[in-house]
Amino acid sequence: MENGSERWRVRVNERLNKTSETTIRGTLAKINRNLNKDDPRPTVPLGHGDPSTFPCFRTTPVAEDAIVDAVRSAKFNSYVPSVGILPARRAIADYLSRDLPYALSSDDVYLALGCGQAIEVILTVLACPGANILLPRPGFPYYEARAEYLQLEVRHFDLNPEKGWEVDLESVEALADENTAAIVIINPGNPCGSVYTHQHLKKIAETATKLGILVIADEVYHHLTFGRNPFVPMGAFGSIVPVITLGSISKRWLVPGWRLGWLVTCDPNGILRKLGVVECITGCMEMASDPTTFIQGAIPHIIEKSGEDFFSKTIDTLRVAAYTCYDRIKEIPCIICPNKPEGSMFVMVKLDISSLEDINDDAEFCLKLAKEESVVVLPGAAVGMRNWLRITFAIDCSALEDGLERINVFCQRHAKKK
Repeated sequence: MENGSERWRVRVNERLNKTSETTIRGTLAKINRNLNKDDPRPTVPLGHGDPSTFPCFRTTPVAEDAIVDAVRSAKFNSYVPSVGILPARRAIADYLSRDLPYALSSDDVYLALGCGQAIEVILTVLACPGANILLPRPGFPYYEARAEYLQLEVRHFDLNPEKGWEVDLESVEALADENTAAIVIINPGNPCGSVYTHQHLKKIAETATKLGILVIADEVYHHLTFGRNPFVPMGAFGSIVPVITLGSISKRWLVPGWRLGWLVTCDPNGILRKLGVVECITGCMEMASDPTTFIQGAIPHIIEKSGEDFFSKTIDTLRVAAYTCYDRIKEIPCIICPNKPEGSMFVMVKLDISSLEDINDDAEFCLKLAKEESVVVLPGAAVGMRNWLRITFAIDCSALEDGLERINVFCQRHAKKK
């Protein structure tokens, strides 16, 4: 009897290994493996956007009670329509319509297993042979990973740190051609912590219309803003350009593990239906897994009953953390922060590699930082900007200050001697 693998005809899709390495999870897993297990200090997680483990970022009891009530009702134990149950879709349509100049209907809303599945669905719909999509740099690398897996060509446009990480619209126009399907706009910004003005979003919409492409609006951090610019949904310009809005309860309600997201067509002119996009989205959802039924069942109560005091407390906590992060970073040699964060849970900072000994790039910086100081940050290369870092400030404030002080010590230890 053969003990080796030679007789087996099984082959695997090796593209999965390549694409998974480019995700934030894959990058952070590599850094976490470099942590010093003998360091008695707690690890400070400044690399990912999940603050839910910290008591200061606990969700509202309204959401918790809604889940319990949905389970105990025994009304949500069965299979449901692939697009989601009607009461949840209607509640999300009403919720998003509050910020729009027109009303969405439940037919515009598709429920997904978090915003990640919503990304998968819309990219799958657009992945025709020869098609390409425009993605921001820096951006959220799950788009690149999923596009590569689907063999959908990616073209990157730059965000300008000198102008609050605004979209370089000239580069967008230069990149697009007859095979360009859509442009992705992430607002509030991950990884930049930016919040776009009404004027800039309108220019994006007008540019997309001129090019004849859709806008995919990633608004998973919707309303998590604490600077001078209020959150404006891209769907507000749906009469100018068809918009596919992606979102979830993960960030605003601080429950990323509940995996409830949405894909919404913001298109009062009905262009997406005429192009067959709506039909394809529905077909794709028929082949996808559904969000947990009892969480869908809890959505109307969560949305309708969550109080403004809960949202305000979250914003106040994020504002204090963001400004603390910005102020402390200014004290750290070799790190430059071009903009004070105004939204989401992150800030992008630039590394001055030339001022450091024995560190050649952002990846090596992060690996050594984890080993020497038990602090985890994300290298900028993971989001498209080499020799930058993405730092999350959405953690307990004392842990944040501790982590930033360790980074300061690390930078001083590795500074070149003058």
